[in-house]
Amino acid sequence: MKRRQFEPLELDEMDTAVYHLPVHSHTYYEMIYVYKGSGIHQHNNNRIPYEAGDLFLISPEDEHYFEIGVRSRFIFIKFTDSYFSGRSYLSLSASPEKIMRLTLLKEMKMVMDDAGKVVLRNTIDNLLLYWKQEKDLSNSALMYFQVLSIFGLIREAMVRMNVRIDQGQPDKEEMISYIHQHIYDPSLIKIRHIAGHFNISPNYFSAYFKRNFDVSYRDYVNDYRIKLIENRIASGTVTMKQIADEFGFTDASHLSHYFKQRKGIQPGSYRKDAEHL
Repeated sequence: MKRRQFEPLELDEMDTAVYHLPVHSHTYYEMIYVYKGSGIHQHNNNRIPYEAGDLFLISPEDEHYFEIGVRSRFIFIKFTDSYFSGRSYLSLSASPEKIMRLTLLKEMKMVMDDAGKVVLRNTIDNLLLYWKQEKDLSNSALMYFQVLSIFGLIREAMVRMNVRIDQGQPDKEEMISYIHQHIYDPSLIKIRHIAGHFNISPNYFSAYFKRNFDVSYRDYVNDYRIKLIENRIASGTVTMKQIADEFGFTDASHLSHYFKQRKGIQPGSYRKDAEHL
């Protein structure tokens, strides 16, 4: 089900104990502010708890639905591509449409400080007050600047959440190169460290990696490390202690346990098998 809108800007509200719409998408962009209530927002494949003060961003590619726990009031700010295009007013460093499409902002709740929450609530009240008096919302400069101010708050929240405009998605080859370069130092490829290096929230790094590489981060690192270790063992030119030191294991016993867990064979047996190939 895809809901349509032809006006560049529209506001709407809903106060209900049961969300009457099925899972749906739009032809337009939609910011949804939770004025009161609580429950679950089903947004694409994410189930995100919501409460009063939360703000959600929906773009045309998204599907969403609300499971209402406590009677809720939602404020909908809906705009099309044409609303921001061609405006001569002050704009943001990134277009509102681009911000609305950021994947990471659909996987977590918006994190605003106390001042930001108050300003957002006041801005929503301003929009509602003007909406009930003004018929031509799309051409109102006052409405435009109020909506634009919400994107200013979102940008501040993005800084707090470590979400970049490029969605925190570095070049794939750059990330793989980093892993390969630092595979010998476990501390540098811990999620907390690599996420910080690429300015991705540590809480969402694993989901980001799986989505972009079709394999979990842990499996990728372990598979690559074990392949290198296999080559070292098979070569017969280095001792287990030397391999353990090279890859940051505490000792040869720790390395042997790691190898046996992943290959189902002791390193010594693996080396003997390799010698007979």
